Amino acid sequence: MTNTSKEHSPEGAKAFIELIAKKIPDPIIIFIWFLVLAFLLTAFIGGLSFETVSADGTAIKHTIKDMTEAEHVRWFFDNALLKNWLGFGNGVMGVILIVMLGVGVSESSGLLTALIKKLGTKIHDRFLAPALIFLGIMSSIATDAGYLVLIPLAGMLYAGLGKNPLIGMAAAFAGVSAGFSANLIPATPVDVILGVNAKIFADAQSVPFTNAAGEALSPPTMHYYFIVASTFLLVALGAWVTKKFVEPKLSHSSFILPEQIDFSDFKVSDAEKKGLKASLVGLLVALAIVLALALGPLAPYVDSSGRTVTPYLNNVILLIALVFTIVGAFFGFATKKFKNLMDVVLAMVNQMNTMGYILVLTFFCYNFLGILGYSGLGTYITYLGASFLGALGLQEFPVLLVIGFVLITSVINIFVGGLTSKWMLLGPIFIPMLYQVNSQMTPDLVTAAYRVADSSTNIITPMMSYAGVILAFMRKYKPELTLGDMMVMMVPYSISFLVAWTALLVAFFSFGIPFGF
Repeated sequence: MTNTSKEHSPEGAKAFIELIAKKIPDPIIIFIWFLVLAFLLTAFIGGLSFETVSADGTAIKHTIKDMTEAEHVRWFFDNALLKNWLGFGNGVMGVILIVMLGVGVSESSGLLTALIKKLGTKIHDRFLAPALIFLGIMSSIATDAGYLVLIPLAGMLYAGLGKNPLIGMAAAFAGVSAGFSANLIPATPVDVILGVNAKIFADAQSVPFTNAAGEALSPPTMHYYFIVASTFLLVALGAWVTKKFVEPKLSHSSFILPEQIDFSDFKVSDAEKKGLKASLVGLLVALAIVLALALGPLAPYVDSSGRTVTPYLNNVILLIALVFTIVGAFFGFATKKFKNLMDVVLAMVNQMNTMGYILVLTFFCYNFLGILGYSGLGTYITYLGASFLGALGLQEFPVLLVIGFVLITSVINIFVGGLTSKWMLLGPIFIPMLYQVNSQMTPDLVTAAYRVADSSTNIITPMMSYAGVILAFMRKYKPELTLGDMMVMMVPYSISFLVAWTALLVAFFSFGIPFGF
Protein backbone atom coordinates (compact mmCIF):
# COMPACT_ATOMS: atom_id res chain seq x y z
CA MET A 1 0.00 0.00 0.00
CA THR A 2 1.23 3.46 -0.85
CA ASN A 3 2.38 5.60 2.02
CA THR A 4 -0.55 7.46 3.58
CA SER A 5 1.19 10.81 3.46
CA LYS A 6 1.26 10.60 -0.32
CA GLU A 7 -2.38 9.72 -0.63
CA HIS A 8 -3.86 12.30 1.71
CA SER A 9 -3.63 16.06 1.73
CA PRO A 10 -2.94 17.86 5.02
CA GLU A 11 -5.89 17.27 7.32
CA GLY A 12 -5.89 20.88 8.46
CA ALA A 13 -6.50 22.24 4.95
CA LYS A 14 -9.27 19.73 4.25
CA ALA A 15 -10.95 20.43 7.56
CA PHE A 16 -10.80 24.18 6.92
CA ILE A 17 -12.44 23.81 3.48
CA GLU A 18 -15.22 21.63 4.88
CA LEU A 19 -15.76 23.96 7.85
CA ILE A 20 -16.11 27.07 5.66
CA ALA A 21 -18.45 25.27 3.27
CA LYS A 22 -20.75 24.20 6.10
CA LYS A 23 -21.16 27.84 7.18
CA ILE A 24 -22.64 28.91 3.83
CA PRO A 25 -26.47 28.87 4.00
CA ASP A 26 -28.71 27.41 1.33
CA PRO A 27 -29.26 29.77 -1.67
CA ILE A 28 -32.97 30.07 -0.77
CA ILE A 29 -32.01 31.37 2.68
CA ILE A 30 -29.56 33.76 1.05
CA PHE A 31 -32.26 35.25 -1.16
CA ILE A 32 -34.72 35.52 1.72
CA TRP A 33 -32.18 37.63 3.58
CA PHE A 34 -31.40 39.62 0.44
CA LEU A 35 -35.12 40.36 0.08
CA VAL A 36 -35.28 41.69 3.64
CA LEU A 37 -32.03 43.64 3.28
CA ALA A 38 -33.23 45.25 0.04
CA PHE A 39 -36.29 46.62 1.85
CA LEU A 40 -34.19 47.91 4.74
CA LEU A 41 -31.48 49.41 2.54
CA THR A 42 -33.97 51.40 0.47
CA ALA A 43 -35.40 52.76 3.72
CA PHE A 44 -31.99 54.30 4.47
CA ILE A 45 -31.09 55.60 1.00
CA GLY A 46 -34.57 56.17 -0.48
CA GLY A 47 -34.70 59.47 -2.34
CA LEU A 48 -31.03 59.32 -3.37
CA SER A 49 -30.55 60.49 -6.97
CA PHE A 50 -27.74 59.66 -9.41
CA GLU A 51 -27.12 59.69 -13.16
CA THR A 52 -26.05 56.98 -15.58
CA VAL A 53 -25.23 57.08 -19.28
CA SER A 54 -27.59 55.26 -21.66
CA ALA A 55 -26.51 53.20 -24.67
CA ASP A 56 -26.87 56.27 -26.94
CA GLY A 57 -24.77 58.46 -24.62
CA THR A 58 -27.52 60.52 -23.04
CA ALA A 59 -27.72 61.02 -19.28
CA ILE A 60 -30.49 59.29 -17.35
CA LYS A 61 -31.46 60.45 -13.86
CA HIS A 62 -32.47 57.79 -11.31
CA THR A 63 -34.01 58.13 -7.85
CA ILE A 64 -34.10 55.23 -5.39
CA LYS A 65 -37.57 54.44 -4.02
CA ASP A 66 -38.10 53.76 -0.32
CA MET A 67 -39.72 50.32 -0.37
CA THR A 68 -41.09 50.74 3.16
CA GLU A 69 -43.49 53.46 2.03
CA ALA A 70 -47.13 52.36 1.76
CA GLU A 71 -47.29 52.92 -2.01
CA HIS A 72 -44.29 50.66 -2.66
CA VAL A 73 -45.34 48.01 -0.14
CA ARG A 74 -48.65 47.79 -2.04
CA TRP A 75 -46.69 47.42 -5.29
CA PHE A 76 -44.76 44.50 -3.83
CA PHE A 77 -47.86 42.62 -2.67
CA ASP A 78 -49.73 43.35 -5.91
CA ASN A 79 -46.88 41.99 -8.03
CA ALA A 80 -45.20 39.30 -5.88
CA LEU A 81 -47.04 36.36 -7.49
CA LEU A 82 -47.85 37.19 -11.09
CA LYS A 83 -45.45 39.88 -12.30
CA ASN A 84 -42.36 39.35 -10.14
CA TRP A 85 -42.45 35.54 -10.04
CA LEU A 86 -44.57 33.75 -12.65
CA GLY A 87 -44.36 36.61 -15.14
CA PHE A 88 -40.71 37.42 -14.51
CA GLY A 89 -38.88 37.96 -17.79
CA ASN A 90 -42.04 37.42 -19.83
CA GLY A 91 -42.60 34.01 -18.29
CA VAL A 92 -39.08 32.56 -18.06
CA MET A 93 -40.36 30.00 -15.54
CA GLY A 94 -42.61 28.55 -18.21
CA VAL A 95 -39.70 28.23 -20.64
CA ILE A 96 -37.60 26.37 -18.07
CA LEU A 97 -40.46 24.04 -17.15
CA ILE A 98 -41.22 23.20 -20.79
CA VAL A 99 -37.63 22.08 -21.36
CA MET A 100 -37.77 19.91 -18.26
CA LEU A 101 -41.02 18.27 -19.44
CA GLY A 102 -39.32 16.95 -22.57
CA VAL A 103 -36.19 15.86 -20.71
CA GLY A 104 -38.43 14.22 -18.09
CA VAL A 105 -40.05 11.88 -20.63
CA SER A 106 -36.67 10.80 -22.01
CA GLU A 107 -35.23 10.35 -18.54
CA SER A 108 -38.20 8.52 -16.99
CA SER A 109 -38.48 6.19 -19.96
CA GLY A 110 -34.90 5.04 -19.34
CA LEU A 111 -33.66 6.27 -22.73
CA LEU A 112 -30.87 8.50 -21.43
CA THR A 113 -29.61 5.84 -19.03
CA ALA A 114 -29.65 3.19 -21.76
CA LEU A 115 -27.71 5.46 -24.13
CA ILE A 116 -25.00 6.03 -21.52
CA LYS A 117 -24.73 2.30 -20.82
CA LYS A 118 -24.71 1.39 -24.51
CA LEU A 119 -21.99 3.83 -25.40
CA GLY A 120 -19.95 3.23 -22.24
CA THR A 121 -19.67 -0.53 -22.67
CA LYS A 122 -18.60 -0.32 -26.33
CA ILE A 123 -15.54 1.83 -25.79
CA HIS A 124 -12.01 0.49 -26.34
CA ASP A 125 -9.64 0.60 -23.35
CA ARG A 126 -7.34 3.06 -25.10
CA PHE A 127 -10.07 5.62 -25.57
CA LEU A 128 -11.90 4.99 -22.32
CA ALA A 129 -10.85 8.15 -20.43
CA PRO A 130 -11.64 10.65 -23.22
CA ALA A 131 -14.87 8.79 -24.00
CA LEU A 132 -15.99 8.94 -20.38
CA ILE A 133 -15.25 12.66 -20.23
CA PHE A 134 -17.14 13.20 -23.48
CA LEU A 135 -20.14 11.18 -22.26
CA GLY A 136 -20.00 13.11 -19.00
CA ILE A 137 -20.15 16.43 -20.80
CA MET A 138 -23.01 15.27 -23.02
CA SER A 139 -24.90 13.84 -20.03
CA SER A 140 -25.68 17.35 -18.77
CA ILE A 141 -28.89 17.18 -20.81
CA ALA A 142 -29.93 14.18 -18.69
CA THR A 143 -29.58 15.89 -15.29
CA ASP A 144 -29.12 13.00 -12.80
CA ALA A 145 -28.16 10.30 -15.31
CA GLY A 146 -24.53 11.40 -15.60
CA TYR A 147 -23.99 11.41 -11.85
CA LEU A 148 -26.04 8.32 -11.00
CA VAL A 149 -25.23 6.09 -13.97
CA LEU A 150 -22.08 7.18 -15.80
CA ILE A 151 -19.81 7.70 -12.79
CA PRO A 152 -20.49 4.28 -11.14
CA LEU A 153 -20.33 2.69 -14.62
CA ALA A 154 -16.91 4.28 -15.14
CA GLY A 155 -15.70 2.68 -11.91
CA MET A 156 -16.93 -0.74 -13.04
CA LEU A 157 -15.37 -0.37 -16.49
CA TYR A 158 -11.95 0.35 -14.99
CA ALA A 159 -12.35 -2.38 -12.37
CA GLY A 160 -13.16 -4.85 -15.13
CA LEU A 161 -9.86 -3.93 -16.79
CA GLY A 162 -7.96 -4.49 -13.53
CA LYS A 163 -7.33 -0.77 -13.04
CA ASN A 164 -8.15 1.42 -10.06
CA PRO A 165 -11.86 2.26 -10.43
CA LEU A 166 -11.27 5.74 -9.00
CA ILE A 167 -9.38 6.68 -12.18
CA GLY A 168 -12.42 6.17 -14.35
CA MET A 169 -14.76 7.73 -11.79
CA ALA A 170 -12.57 10.84 -11.56
CA ALA A 171 -12.54 11.22 -15.37
CA ALA A 172 -16.31 10.77 -15.59
CA PHE A 173 -16.87 13.18 -12.68
CA ALA A 174 -14.72 15.79 -14.43
CA GLY A 175 -16.80 15.47 -17.58
CA VAL A 176 -20.20 15.45 -15.87
CA SER A 177 -19.59 18.29 -13.46
CA ALA A 178 -16.57 20.36 -14.50
CA GLY A 179 -17.63 20.25 -18.13
CA PHE A 180 -21.25 20.98 -17.26
CA SER A 181 -21.59 24.04 -19.51
CA ALA A 182 -20.11 22.45 -22.63
CA ASN A 183 -22.13 20.35 -25.09
CA LEU A 184 -22.75 19.55 -28.74
CA ILE A 185 -26.50 19.96 -28.44
CA PRO A 186 -27.97 23.49 -28.61
CA ALA A 187 -30.65 24.90 -26.32
CA THR A 188 -30.04 22.58 -23.36
CA PRO A 189 -31.66 23.52 -20.02
CA VAL A 190 -28.42 25.28 -19.06
CA ASP A 191 -28.51 27.35 -22.26
CA VAL A 192 -32.11 28.31 -21.59
CA ILE A 193 -31.61 29.27 -17.94
CA LEU A 194 -28.49 31.34 -18.61
CA GLY A 195 -29.51 32.83 -21.95
CA VAL A 196 -33.09 33.83 -21.19
CA ASN A 197 -32.16 35.38 -17.85
CA ALA A 198 -29.18 37.18 -19.43
CA LYS A 199 -31.61 38.90 -21.79
CA ILE A 200 -33.80 39.86 -18.85
CA PHE A 201 -30.84 41.31 -16.95
CA ALA A 202 -29.70 43.27 -20.01
CA ASP A 203 -33.16 44.60 -20.85
CA ALA A 204 -33.74 45.68 -17.24
CA GLN A 205 -30.99 48.29 -17.48
CA SER A 206 -31.15 49.13 -21.19
CA VAL A 207 -28.10 47.09 -22.15
CA PRO A 208 -28.36 46.08 -25.83
CA PHE A 209 -28.85 42.32 -26.09
CA THR A 210 -26.47 42.04 -29.01
CA ASN A 211 -23.07 40.51 -29.72
CA ALA A 212 -19.85 42.37 -30.48
CA ALA A 213 -20.94 42.85 -34.11
CA GLY A 214 -24.19 44.47 -33.01
CA GLU A 215 -26.31 41.48 -34.06
CA ALA A 216 -29.31 40.48 -31.93
CA LEU A 217 -28.68 37.44 -29.74
CA SER A 218 -30.86 34.34 -29.50
CA PRO A 219 -30.81 33.36 -25.79
CA PRO A 220 -30.85 29.54 -26.19
CA THR A 221 -28.16 29.42 -28.90
CA MET A 222 -26.00 32.49 -28.26
CA HIS A 223 -23.10 30.29 -27.05
CA TYR A 224 -23.45 27.31 -29.36
CA TYR A 225 -20.15 27.73 -31.26
CA PHE A 226 -18.33 28.32 -28.00
CA ILE A 227 -19.74 25.29 -26.18
CA VAL A 228 -18.98 23.02 -29.17
CA ALA A 229 -15.36 24.19 -29.20
CA SER A 230 -15.30 23.85 -25.41
CA THR A 231 -16.45 20.23 -25.64
CA PHE A 232 -13.50 19.19 -27.79
CA LEU A 233 -11.05 21.22 -25.70
CA LEU A 234 -12.21 19.73 -22.38
CA VAL A 235 -12.27 16.15 -23.70
CA ALA A 236 -8.68 16.43 -24.92
CA LEU A 237 -7.51 18.26 -21.81
CA GLY A 238 -9.35 15.94 -19.44
CA ALA A 239 -7.82 12.87 -21.11
CA TRP A 240 -4.38 14.44 -20.77
CA VAL A 241 -4.90 15.24 -17.08
CA THR A 242 -6.12 11.69 -16.46
CA LYS A 243 -3.05 10.19 -18.13
CA LYS A 244 -0.43 12.58 -16.71
CA PHE A 245 -1.69 13.26 -13.19
CA VAL A 246 -4.60 11.12 -12.02
CA GLU A 247 -3.67 7.71 -13.39
CA PRO A 248 -0.02 7.74 -12.25
CA LYS A 249 -1.09 8.72 -8.72
CA LEU A 250 -3.96 6.25 -8.38
CA SER A 251 -2.40 3.32 -10.26
CA HIS A 252 -0.35 2.41 -7.18
CA SER A 253 -3.08 3.21 -4.68
CA SER A 254 -4.94 0.37 -2.98
CA PHE A 255 -8.61 -0.38 -3.67
CA ILE A 256 -11.09 -3.18 -3.07
CA LEU A 257 -13.69 -4.90 -5.23
CA PRO A 258 -16.86 -5.34 -3.12
CA GLU A 259 -18.51 -8.74 -3.46
CA GLN A 260 -21.96 -7.20 -3.81
CA ILE A 261 -21.03 -5.39 -7.03
CA ASP A 262 -22.35 -7.27 -10.04
CA PHE A 263 -20.50 -6.41 -13.24
CA SER A 264 -23.67 -7.16 -15.17
CA ASP A 265 -25.52 -4.30 -13.46
CA PHE A 266 -24.62 -1.90 -16.23
CA LYS A 267 -25.14 -4.18 -19.21
CA VAL A 268 -27.73 -3.09 -21.73
CA SER A 269 -30.74 -5.39 -21.38
CA ASP A 270 -32.61 -6.92 -24.30
CA ALA A 271 -35.54 -4.62 -23.57
CA GLU A 272 -33.23 -1.58 -23.66
CA LYS A 273 -31.73 -2.75 -26.97
CA LYS A 274 -35.23 -2.97 -28.39
CA GLY A 275 -36.03 0.45 -27.00
CA LEU A 276 -32.93 2.02 -28.53
CA LYS A 277 -33.91 0.72 -31.96
CA ALA A 278 -37.39 2.16 -31.48
CA SER A 279 -35.94 5.48 -30.32
CA LEU A 280 -34.10 5.81 -33.65
CA VAL A 281 -37.44 5.58 -35.39
CA GLY A 282 -38.78 8.14 -32.92
CA LEU A 283 -35.86 10.46 -33.68
CA LEU A 284 -36.60 10.29 -37.41
CA VAL A 285 -40.27 11.01 -36.74
CA ALA A 286 -39.41 13.93 -34.45
CA LEU A 287 -36.94 15.44 -36.92
CA ALA A 288 -39.48 15.08 -39.73
CA ILE A 289 -42.06 16.97 -37.65
CA VAL A 290 -39.56 19.71 -36.79
CA LEU A 291 -38.51 20.03 -40.44
CA ALA A 292 -42.14 20.24 -41.56
CA LEU A 293 -42.78 22.99 -39.03
CA ALA A 294 -39.58 24.88 -39.95
CA LEU A 295 -40.47 24.81 -43.65
CA GLY A 296 -44.18 25.38 -43.07
CA PRO A 297 -45.91 27.37 -40.31
CA LEU A 298 -42.64 28.31 -38.62
CA ALA A 299 -40.76 29.27 -41.80
CA PRO A 300 -38.99 32.66 -41.91
CA TYR A 301 -40.97 35.63 -43.19
CA VAL A 302 -40.66 39.40 -43.52
CA ASP A 303 -43.05 41.39 -41.31
CA SER A 304 -44.72 44.70 -42.08
CA SER A 305 -41.70 46.66 -40.86
CA GLY A 306 -39.36 44.85 -43.24
CA ARG A 307 -37.72 42.80 -40.48
CA THR A 308 -37.00 39.11 -41.12
CA VAL A 309 -38.67 36.93 -38.49
CA THR A 310 -37.54 33.32 -37.87
CA PRO A 311 -40.30 31.59 -35.88
CA TYR A 312 -38.52 28.22 -35.76
CA LEU A 313 -35.54 29.82 -33.99
CA ASN A 314 -37.82 31.81 -31.70
CA ASN A 315 -39.51 28.54 -30.71
CA VAL A 316 -36.42 26.33 -30.60
CA ILE A 317 -37.11 25.52 -26.92
CA LEU A 318 -40.50 24.02 -27.71
CA LEU A 319 -39.10 22.13 -30.70
CA ILE A 320 -36.28 20.56 -28.70
CA ALA A 321 -38.70 19.65 -25.90
CA LEU A 322 -40.90 18.04 -28.57
CA VAL A 323 -37.96 15.96 -29.86
CA PHE A 324 -37.08 14.74 -26.36
CA THR A 325 -40.72 13.86 -25.70
CA ILE A 326 -41.25 11.91 -28.92
CA VAL A 327 -37.97 9.98 -28.78
CA GLY A 328 -38.43 9.20 -25.07
CA ALA A 329 -42.00 8.02 -25.69
CA PHE A 330 -40.90 5.66 -28.49
CA PHE A 331 -38.27 4.16 -26.16
CA GLY A 332 -40.69 3.88 -23.25
CA PHE A 333 -43.42 2.11 -25.23
CA ALA A 334 -40.91 -0.28 -26.81
CA THR A 335 -39.50 -1.29 -23.40
CA LYS A 336 -42.98 -1.49 -21.82
CA LYS A 337 -42.01 1.24 -19.37
CA PHE A 338 -44.90 3.19 -20.85
CA LYS A 339 -48.10 1.27 -21.41
CA ASN A 340 -50.36 4.16 -22.33
CA LEU A 341 -50.37 7.89 -22.81
CA MET A 342 -51.05 8.45 -19.13
CA ASP A 343 -47.65 6.94 -18.31
CA VAL A 344 -46.02 9.60 -20.50
CA VAL A 345 -47.99 12.24 -18.65
CA LEU A 346 -46.89 10.79 -15.30
CA ALA A 347 -43.26 10.95 -16.48
CA MET A 348 -43.73 14.68 -16.99
CA VAL A 349 -45.41 14.97 -13.60
CA ASN A 350 -42.52 13.14 -11.89
CA GLN A 351 -40.05 15.52 -13.53
CA MET A 352 -42.05 18.47 -12.25
CA ASN A 353 -41.90 16.98 -8.75
CA THR A 354 -38.14 17.50 -8.87
CA MET A 355 -38.64 21.19 -9.71
CA GLY A 356 -40.02 22.10 -6.28
CA TYR A 357 -36.71 23.52 -5.10
CA ILE A 358 -36.38 25.64 -8.26
CA LEU A 359 -39.90 27.00 -7.74
CA VAL A 360 -39.18 28.05 -4.16
CA LEU A 361 -35.77 29.47 -5.11
CA THR A 362 -37.16 31.51 -7.99
CA PHE A 363 -40.02 32.89 -5.90
CA PHE A 364 -37.65 34.62 -3.51
CA CYS A 365 -34.99 35.29 -6.14
CA TYR A 366 -37.30 36.85 -8.73
CA ASN A 367 -39.04 38.96 -6.10
CA PHE A 368 -35.65 40.16 -4.88
CA LEU A 369 -34.71 41.03 -8.47
CA GLY A 370 -38.08 42.71 -8.91
CA ILE A 371 -37.33 44.99 -5.97
CA LEU A 372 -33.85 45.74 -7.34
CA GLY A 373 -35.40 46.86 -10.62
CA TYR A 374 -38.44 48.70 -9.26
CA SER A 375 -36.64 50.56 -6.49
CA GLY A 376 -33.62 51.50 -8.59
CA LEU A 377 -31.32 49.77 -6.10
CA GLY A 378 -29.97 47.39 -8.74
CA THR A 379 -29.11 50.26 -11.05
CA TYR A 380 -27.38 52.04 -8.16
CA ILE A 381 -25.26 48.98 -7.33
CA THR A 382 -24.30 48.74 -11.00
CA TYR A 383 -23.47 52.45 -11.04
CA LEU A 384 -21.19 52.12 -8.00
CA GLY A 385 -19.45 49.03 -9.38
CA ALA A 386 -18.94 50.59 -12.80
CA SER A 387 -17.56 53.75 -11.17
CA PHE A 388 -15.13 51.69 -9.08
CA LEU A 389 -13.90 49.65 -12.04
CA GLY A 390 -13.64 52.80 -14.08
CA ALA A 391 -11.51 54.41 -11.36
CA LEU A 392 -9.14 51.46 -11.60
CA GLY A 393 -8.67 52.14 -15.29
CA LEU A 394 -9.80 48.66 -16.31
CA GLN A 395 -12.14 50.06 -18.96
CA GLU A 396 -9.17 50.08 -21.31
CA PHE A 397 -8.39 46.40 -20.65
CA PRO A 398 -11.48 44.29 -21.40
CA VAL A 399 -9.47 41.05 -21.30
CA LEU A 400 -8.56 41.77 -17.69
CA LEU A 401 -12.24 42.39 -16.94
CA VAL A 402 -13.13 39.00 -18.41
CA ILE A 403 -10.41 37.16 -16.51
CA GLY A 404 -11.27 39.00 -13.28
CA PHE A 405 -14.93 38.06 -13.57
CA VAL A 406 -14.01 34.41 -14.22
CA LEU A 407 -11.77 34.29 -11.15
CA ILE A 408 -14.33 35.98 -8.89
CA THR A 409 -17.11 33.61 -9.98
CA SER A 410 -14.95 30.50 -9.70
CA VAL A 411 -14.09 31.36 -6.09
CA ILE A 412 -17.73 32.13 -5.24
CA ASN A 413 -18.71 28.76 -6.74
CA ILE A 414 -16.60 26.93 -4.16
CA PHE A 415 -18.75 28.32 -1.35
CA VAL A 416 -22.16 28.80 -2.99
CA GLY A 417 -23.61 25.86 -4.94
CA GLY A 418 -26.19 26.03 -7.68
CA LEU A 419 -25.71 27.44 -11.19
CA THR A 420 -29.10 29.14 -11.28
CA SER A 421 -28.93 30.79 -7.87
CA LYS A 422 -25.48 32.29 -8.48
CA TRP A 423 -26.46 33.51 -11.93
CA MET A 424 -29.54 35.20 -10.46
CA LEU A 425 -27.23 36.96 -8.02
CA LEU A 426 -24.29 37.86 -10.25
CA GLY A 427 -25.98 38.31 -13.63
CA PRO A 428 -28.18 41.32 -12.79
CA ILE A 429 -25.14 43.11 -11.39
CA PHE A 430 -22.29 42.18 -13.73
CA ILE A 431 -24.05 42.20 -17.12
CA PRO A 432 -24.95 45.92 -16.92
CA MET A 433 -21.93 46.82 -14.79
CA LEU A 434 -19.30 45.41 -17.15
CA TYR A 435 -21.08 46.83 -20.18
CA GLN A 436 -21.03 50.31 -18.63
CA VAL A 437 -17.32 49.97 -17.93
CA ASN A 438 -16.58 48.83 -21.50
CA SER A 439 -19.17 48.34 -24.24
CA GLN A 440 -17.18 45.38 -25.58
CA MET A 441 -18.38 43.47 -22.53
CA THR A 442 -21.56 42.30 -24.26
CA PRO A 443 -24.11 40.03 -22.50
CA ASP A 444 -23.00 36.92 -24.42
CA LEU A 445 -19.37 37.44 -23.38
CA VAL A 446 -20.19 37.97 -19.70
CA THR A 447 -22.52 34.96 -19.65
CA ALA A 448 -19.91 32.78 -21.36
CA ALA A 449 -17.38 33.82 -18.73
CA TYR A 450 -19.87 32.79 -16.05
CA ARG A 451 -20.31 29.36 -17.67
CA VAL A 452 -16.55 28.76 -17.62
CA ALA A 453 -16.09 29.80 -14.00
CA ASP A 454 -19.17 28.07 -12.60
CA SER A 455 -18.36 24.70 -14.16
CA SER A 456 -14.61 24.50 -13.58
CA THR A 457 -14.71 24.50 -9.77
CA ASN A 458 -17.80 22.29 -9.35
CA ILE A 459 -15.64 19.23 -8.66
CA ILE A 460 -13.63 20.75 -5.81
CA THR A 461 -16.44 22.05 -3.64
CA PRO A 462 -18.50 20.22 -1.02
CA MET A 463 -21.34 22.60 -1.91
CA MET A 464 -21.97 20.76 -5.20
CA SER A 465 -25.24 18.86 -4.65
CA TYR A 466 -23.85 15.49 -5.76
CA ALA A 467 -20.52 15.69 -3.90
CA GLY A 468 -21.71 13.32 -1.16
CA VAL A 469 -23.24 10.92 -3.67
CA ILE A 470 -20.02 10.67 -5.70
CA LEU A 471 -18.03 10.16 -2.50
CA ALA A 472 -20.33 7.27 -1.56
CA PHE A 473 -19.78 5.68 -4.98
CA MET A 474 -16.01 5.98 -4.63
CA ARG A 475 -16.02 4.57 -1.10
CA LYS A 476 -17.24 1.24 -2.46
CA TYR A 477 -13.72 0.79 -3.76
CA LYS A 478 -11.84 2.76 -1.08
CA PRO A 479 -13.85 2.94 2.17
CA GLU A 480 -11.44 5.30 3.94
CA LEU A 481 -11.69 7.98 1.24
CA THR A 482 -12.73 11.40 2.63
CA LEU A 483 -14.41 14.35 0.96
CA GLY A 484 -11.11 16.22 1.18
CA ASP A 485 -9.33 13.34 -0.57
CA MET A 486 -11.86 13.42 -3.39
CA MET A 487 -11.47 17.17 -3.82
CA VAL A 488 -7.68 16.91 -3.93
CA MET A 489 -8.00 14.15 -6.53
CA MET A 490 -10.05 16.48 -8.74
CA VAL A 491 -7.88 19.60 -8.37
CA PRO A 492 -5.75 18.92 -11.52
CA TYR A 493 -8.92 18.78 -13.63
CA SER A 494 -10.32 21.93 -12.05
CA ILE A 495 -7.21 24.05 -12.50
CA SER A 496 -6.54 22.79 -16.03
CA PHE A 497 -10.12 23.35 -17.14
CA LEU A 498 -10.23 26.82 -15.61
CA VAL A 499 -6.99 27.99 -17.25
CA ALA A 500 -7.50 26.45 -20.70
CA TRP A 501 -11.21 27.26 -20.89
CA THR A 502 -10.56 30.88 -19.92
CA ALA A 503 -7.86 31.03 -22.61
CA LEU A 504 -10.41 29.75 -25.16
CA LEU A 505 -12.88 32.40 -23.99
CA VAL A 506 -10.27 35.15 -24.37
CA ALA A 507 -9.36 33.83 -27.84
CA PHE A 508 -13.00 33.96 -28.98
CA PHE A 509 -13.24 37.53 -27.69
CA SER A 510 -9.88 38.76 -28.96
CA PHE A 511 -10.30 37.38 -32.49
CA GLY A 512 -13.94 38.43 -32.77
CA ILE A 513 -15.23 34.89 -33.15
CA PRO A 514 -19.01 34.79 -32.58
CA PHE A 515 -20.00 32.76 -29.51
CA GLY A 516 -23.14 31.44 -31.16
CA PHE A 517 -26.06 32.35 -33.36
